[in-house]
Amino acid sequence: MNRLSIDVTCEVEWPLDPPNADPQAFVERVLEAAAERIGVRGEVSVLLVDDGAIHELNRTYRQVDRPTDVLSFPMNEGVALADPDDVDPILGDIVVSVDRARDQAGAYGHSLAREMAFLLVHGFLHLNGFDHEDEAGEREMFGLQEEILLGIGLARS
Repeated sequence: MNRLSIDVTCEVEWPLDPPNADPQAFVERVLEAAAERIGVRGEVSVLLVDDGAIHELNRTYRQVDRPTDVLSFPMNEGVALADPDDVDPILGDIVVSVDRARDQAGAYGHSLAREMAFLLVHGFLHLNGFDHEDEAGEREMFGLQEEILLGIGLARS
């Protein structure tokens, strides 16, 4: 039974092997593992874009005039759900730049699949209230990310 309902829109050529594969299965595998680990369920939309598209979103919503790797748009930020046992909440949207993922995978010396998964998990944790604004939050969030990625076989090279 899936913990998440995930809608994936890929506005760029799917970068992972096989190239004609549906990105839905990869994204579901990654985000289901994250949801299981932190004990949440709900609906998530994922948009895979190029640097130009994420640059525009970053400028519009964060007033940062450059591309970034991942953006998260939580639906219920700071709002408690009435009864989480009765409803699958809409968690929000995750936008990933495939261009940034490709560049970062090369820079860090690991696979593109690992970098894409890292960005998806990072965005998902942000949707669920995790942040890295201070040292303690960063340790917790990055520790969870590594644990989730190890659990699906995407360890650092």
